[in-house]
Amino acid sequence: MNEQTAESRETRLRRLVYQSSYTGMKETDLLLGRFAKVHLHGLTDDELGQYEALLDAGDDRIYAWVVAGEPAPQVHENRVLDLIKEFKND
Repeated sequence: MNEQTAESRETRLRRLVYQSSYTGMKETDLLLGRFAKVHLHGLTDDELGQYEALLDAGDDRIYAWVVAGEPAPQVHENRVLDLIKEFKND
């Protein structure tokens, strides 16, 4: 049984909201915690996978890509990162 079928969507969303709020860097915690509460429920399962991969990249990298404007690796250049960048500007 793979992880996606072992974990319900609702459990996955709760886990991701929690992880987003406790990344390790206060600025990223605030940004991603708020983003997760507002947007994660509207993402597809594939986009949730992209979000999980983004979290795995590390909060310092996410901060650099979203706030400092550094280019992200191609693997992370997707709709999810774009949504986070837009959210930061709201």
